[in-house]
Amino acid sequence: MIKVLINGCNGRMGQELIKEIDNFENLLLLAGFDRNDTGKNTFPVYSKIEDIKEKPDVIVDFSVPIASLNILKYAINWKIPLVIATTGFSKENIDEIQKASQHIPIFKSSNMSYDISLMKKIVMEVAKALNNCDIEIIETHHNKKIDAPSGTAISLADSINSVLNNNMNYVFDRHNSHEKRTKNEIGFSSIRGGNIVGEHSVQFLGQYETFEIKHTSYSRSVFAEGALKAAEFISKQPKGLYGMEDLFKN
Repeated sequence: MIKVLINGCNGRMGQELIKEIDNFENLLLLAGFDRNDTGKNTFPVYSKIEDIKEKPDVIVDFSVPIASLNILKYAINWKIPLVIATTGFSKENIDEIQKASQHIPIFKSSNMSYDISLMKKIVMEVAKALNNCDIEIIETHHNKKIDAPSGTAISLADSINSVLNNNMNYVFDRHNSHEKRTKNEIGFSSIRGGNIVGEHSVQFLGQYETFEIKHTSYSRSVFAEGALKAAEFISKQPKGLYGMEDLFKN
């Protein structure tokens, strides 16, 4: 039985993980970590790392960057494998995570959906075939999401950029720009509102045609399921940095 600690257990995704973990026969919810305990959980919840009594086999982090980096130090100290599903990291944060992976196994993905992993492969192939098109990424999320553009939108752009010799510039705001669009741009549009789980669209816009690839998530449970599959996977790996492509090789 793999014992799991959930970082950010009282957040939306933390609560989804709690519901979903019962569907995994070899995972046991050991404890949670969050800055506030709602008192509604049936397992120990800690707000101070030094108070954690249990020793998990793996940590699943669905929180915010500052909380992720906090639990990262704990994971390194105790040599605990870590799943990071949080988004909104700075370049410096990502560098810190990469350095930490020299000491412990870390699974990091901005989106835990298999379909999004497949979408990345598809947009890479389309980008190679339609390399004269303008490329725009549109993403829509609920009104409580604090980072924009989404980590998934960035990862889709990174996948496209990787097959275009990394020559593309990312444009997040055209409000103050009074110039024509250049060919080596990937533009981003972010929409926030309501309770939309997540929607990502990549548009390849040509002179006479537009080719669009779109993915819509209707339930957060798909991300919880993916994160828990990642927990099963990373608990058995040597130190290093892993992602969705590693999970779906198995």
